[in-house]
Amino acid sequence: MRRHSRIEEEKRTVEQMIRLYCRHREGNEELCGSCRQLLEYAHARLSRCPFGEKKKTCRKCPVHCYKPEMKRRIGEVMKYAGPRMLLHHPVSALKHMWREQFV
Repeated sequence: MRRHSRIEEEKRTVEQMIRLYCRHREGNEELCGSCRQLLEYAHARLSRCPFGEKKKTCRKCPVHCYKPEMKRRIGEVMKYAGPRMLLHHPVSALKHMWREQFV
């Protein structure tokens, strides 16, 4: 079994959160333009993360790399999708919670 890089796991988790938000909160079957833009922005930020494989969760990161508007938008997504991730994507949610507490 191939182990995914830390950054790839983060990309997958943020994509799951944005898709969950767009589908359940906004009622879209597919990602809307605004959510697609947010996802592309988040992936670009993660690809350029200076911490690489030693990356902490964004909440614990000392560098705030999101522009204010994107930070507000991703915060809204995380506030909605975060608690629901345990139901829809339990493995990703538990890994994220573990890293938030112990890594």
